[in-house]
Amino acid sequence: MNGLVYKVRTGIRWRDLPERYGPWKTVYTRFRRYALEGVFTHALQPVQARADAAGDVDWLVQIDSAVVRAHQHAAATGRKGGHHRRDEPSIPRRPDHQDPPFKQILPRARTTPG
Repeated sequence: MNGLVYKVRTGIRWRDLPERYGPWKTVYTRFRRYALEGVFTHALQPVQARADAAGDVDWLVQIDSAVVRAHQHAAATGRKGGHHRRDEPSIPRRPDHQDPPFKQILPRARTTPG
């Protein structure tokens, strides 16, 4: 259980789970089985109900768009089968092997004592 809590609290990848929690595959398998069986939902519902009855739950939800990911086919870029409007020209893009390395794109960071 400590491995499950650690994973959820830190957001690390399963493979990066510290060894003190046992093999990551074992912890993942247990997490997956509990999720499919509804163990977490069953445990959370009474706690939420009590907190809601006491007025301790604010049901306002805010979503940070920096972490909301769109599916690859959601963008109409005109690349790889995507569709674009006929009156808008598609923007040609260089193949990846022709892109300049990051050293040429990003400015060098300044190191000033201070």
